[in-house]
Amino acid sequence: MSVSQQYRDAWEGYWKDTSSASGEAIWDSEPSLTAIPHMELFAPHAVASLPVVDLGCGNGTQTRYLATRFPRAIGVDLSHTAIEHALRADTEGVAEFRQLSLTDADGVRELHERLGDVNVYMRAVIHQSEPQDRARVAAAVAALVGSAGRAFVAELTSGSRAVLQKAMQSPGGPPPKLGKVFTHGLKPADADDSEVERLLREAGLTVLAQGATVLPQTEYLADGTRIDLPAQWLVLGPAG
Repeated sequence: MSVSQQYRDAWEGYWKDTSSASGEAIWDSEPSLTAIPHMELFAPHAVASLPVVDLGCGNGTQTRYLATRFPRAIGVDLSHTAIEHALRADTEGVAEFRQLSLTDADGVRELHERLGDVNVYMRAVIHQSEPQDRARVAAAVAALVGSAGRAFVAELTSGSRAVLQKAMQSPGGPPPKLGKVFTHGLKPADADDSEVERLLREAGLTVLAQGATVLPQTEYLADGTRIDLPAQWLVLGPAG
């Protein structure tokens, strides 16, 4: 089963309306604010000899950094246009990119057969997936991890809703990058806090470590404060 056409069109439209420039997407923060601190949490658990797959890679900013930490890095995204952005940005060819819906069980299985067990990096995917698709996204993480891999998952929490609401109600109107997210019908912080961990456990994963964090954005409030969205992180491995 694949995602709804409306959801696919929303993401395709967003990326077509977003340039390839670094930081143009609101979540396209520098690795120094994102993947690097995440790797400090993930490295004690990750299997350094295995590839890493960046799920929901967007334009590939974090994937290119992850390629410096693992022998092979593959970024996948639902949006064909996002993958085109990622390929253009990877001028040195350090990573690999392919279009894939995480709800496509056959496609996920084929990727696992080609790569074997992998490390998974996933940032802010479950929380904005459609409710009927979230279990399949969690299942994709488990399928790629297999029996030997590990996963790092970071997802927005309900506290992000208040931050987003405050930003949307700014006196001068919502910041442009944030406004674009809602214009294209995307729904950040839509999942409940407990849902993410529950879905991952039900998919056959066990939590090895977890904690609270923020996901820094590339947009700012009118007073110059950077928008940092409250989030949770989990390191996971195969259960049993």
